[in-house]
Amino acid sequence: MDNRKGVISRTTGETDITAVLDLDGSGVAAVDTGIGFFDHMLNSFAKHGFFDLSLSARGDLIVDSHHTIEDTGIVLGKAIKDALGDKAGIRRYASFAMPMDETLVLCAVDLSGRPYLSYDLELTTPRVGYFDTEMTKEFFYAVSYAAEMNLHLRQLSGSNNHHIIEAAFKAFANALHLATRIDERLNGDILSTKGSL
Repeated sequence: MDNRKGVISRTTGETDITAVLDLDGSGVAAVDTGIGFFDHMLNSFAKHGFFDLSLSARGDLIVDSHHTIEDTGIVLGKAIKDALGDKAGIRRYASFAMPMDETLVLCAVDLSGRPYLSYDLELTTPRVGYFDTEMTKEFFYAVSYAAEMNLHLRQLSGSNNHHIIEAAFKAFANALHLATRIDERLNGDILSTKGSL
C-alpha cells in the first residue's frame, strides 16, 4: 500500500504535540519530548518496529511528566489509526516476546477497532531518569484507546525497571510491525467476517 503515514497535531493548555508516523519506514526517528528516557523509548519503538517517526512535544514539565507522556500516547495512537486507514489487507493480529537480559515481556495486539489495555508490568522504582514509571501504563492506555486497538502487555520475568520498560516498548514495536504488514492472501480485503474493523 502507498503512503501509510499518519500526521497528527494536538494542542491543549498543557501540551503541544505533533507526530508524523510512517508504518513502512526503515526505523528513522527524530524525537524530542523533553524527557530523556521517554525519547529513548520512542526512538527504540521506531527503530525496532521499522517505523519512521518524527515527534515533537512541548509540555508543562514544570508540573510533572504526566501530561506530556499521556498526550504523546494519544497523538501516537491517533497517528497509528490515521496511517492504517481502512486497514485493508493488514494481518491485524500479532504477538512478540522481547527478551532483554533478565527480562522477558510479551506484547499482543489486535487492530480491531475496539480499544482495550491489559497491563501486567511490575515496576518497583518511582522513576527512571526523569520518567515517572507509573506513566508507562498511562502511555500504553492512551495509545491503545486513541488507536482503537486491543493491547496486552505481560511481564514474564524481570527485575530491572529500565529493562522492563524498554522490553515493553520494543515488544510493542515488533508486535505492531507484524500486525500492520500487508498479507497478499487477503487481496486487499479486511481480516474480519464483519467486513470492517
